[in-house]
Amino acid sequence: MGRSGRNREAARGRYSRRRCSLMGNDVTRSTSGRQARRELATVAQSLGAYLQYQAAVGLEWMPRERRSEETLPEIRADLGDCMRCRLHTSRRHIVYGEGDASARVVIVGEGPGAEEDLHGRPFVGAAGRLLEEIIAAVGWRRHEVYICNVIKCRPPRNREPQEDEIATCGPFLRRQIRAIRPRAILALGNVAARFLLSSETPISGLRGRVHECEGMPLVATYHPAYLLRNPLQKRRVWQDIQVLLEVLRGKRGAQAA
Repeated sequence: MGRSGRNREAARGRYSRRRCSLMGNDVTRSTSGRQARRELATVAQSLGAYLQYQAAVGLEWMPRERRSEETLPEIRADLGDCMRCRLHTSRRHIVYGEGDASARVVIVGEGPGAEEDLHGRPFVGAAGRLLEEIIAAVGWRRHEVYICNVIKCRPPRNREPQEDEIATCGPFLRRQIRAIRPRAILALGNVAARFLLSSETPISGLRGRVHECEGMPLVATYHPAYLLRNPLQKRRVWQDIQVLLEVLRGKRGAQAA
């Protein structure tokens, strides 16, 4: 065999040994990679179970799962300069809602009154001041919750919203709730509670226990405007607020009707 032939044989030998070596390393790396993935999957599973436990006991620092693909500004943009029902003809401002977009609690009222229509903000009249007192008594501040109404425009002479007005505006409220995904909802008064629960039961039969709305706990109580006329009912509202706090602490869940 000539020199060129011997060089080719040597080169093939070196290539073969190198290829075997690389294949061995690949097998080792592949085995190590599978083991690492198994270990990572075990850790992730254990972490998931632990986080679910922490959420179940109501730790406030736990992040909540966000299921909505919409944001509050996007819903507001879709609402636009709404003329979907007759209420737009007499309103001054659309009262969309305000507060923390990641609030633990969403508070829902009936609709704007005269002061709300004037300022474009929910619950800024006498009923709003009473609501703020209730919020402060719990230890919260107004900007830490999200406050909104079933309808966004003031009905003439503060009459109750009509069924077609609620049917037109109500879906925007449900989208707001889904965008926020609060830990709990507080429904104030007959209109809010009946709409969110799709119920004909009066507020007196809905308060005092935990319901479910959009997959979230809901507590119903009397509207602050009702309390201004019937101050003796404040004690019952405070009882309902205690139920809400128990929900937030993970001690209460939705109850069968």
